[in-house]
Amino acid sequence: MLLSTPIALGATAEIYAWKDGWVLKLFHQGISRSTVEFEASVNHTVYASGMRVPAVGQIIETDGRFGLEYERVEGTSMLQELINQPWRFIALSRQLAELQADMHTRQVPQMPSQRDRLAEKIKRASQLSENLRQAALDALEQLPDDEKLCHGDFHPGNILLTDRGPVIIDWMDASRGNPLMDVARSTLLFGGGPLPVDIPRRWLVRILMRWFYRIYLWRYFQLSPYDRRLLSAWIPVAAAARLDENITMDEDRLLSIAKTLINA
Repeated sequence: MLLSTPIALGATAEIYAWKDGWVLKLFHQGISRSTVEFEASVNHTVYASGMRVPAVGQIIETDGRFGLEYERVEGTSMLQELINQPWRFIALSRQLAELQADMHTRQVPQMPSQRDRLAEKIKRASQLSENLRQAALDALEQLPDDEKLCHGDFHPGNILLTDRGPVIIDWMDASRGNPLMDVARSTLLFGGGPLPVDIPRRWLVRILMRWFYRIYLWRYFQLSPYDRRLLSAWIPVAAAARLDENITMDEDRLLSIAKTLINA
């Protein structure tokens, strides 16, 4: 199999142009076939739920590496659109909230458990003291469960704006669970966290994101049946779980948020 230069690079895979209408997500050496099969299964389930997501094709093996075919989607990320056309931030923030609220109406009992995933991440997070780890696990146990479709990494960079409408990508952390946990995770991602160093016009993006997040949150709870006051209980649990991802530049902030569980 001859592949050209990757059109995108990620932490776990490279993306290549593939046959007509498709790209190939080629995973790095050492990522097992079962991991790729799991991703394919999750994406098939999400696609079947009626969400606008890329279709999934076959699993490919080449030179000891596994790949997964995805429908090629031509579009610009919502984050890039915000950078290119900052005057659209109100419309884009409302659109993001509407997409997430719509997603949270869908029942997906066959998806992985959000609660189980969070517990595993909290247990693995080496930055947590034993007291703080137990506090996070206890807090998680007391929070209500659900079976709604949750993305797990929902932010403007994972929304592609296309001629056919918005398409949501990167479902590796998707699960069935409580939508407020999904909103808490989004809060950590673009509600005040650090921006990637390679984003142009970072000062402008930082200002816009502050207002973007406020409008997004207002619009989400306008559409959602959930109580906005309960979001604060999910945020420190989400922060404790995110520490497992070793986001060095955000570690101090996440740990500070998680520590509020001890003082609660």
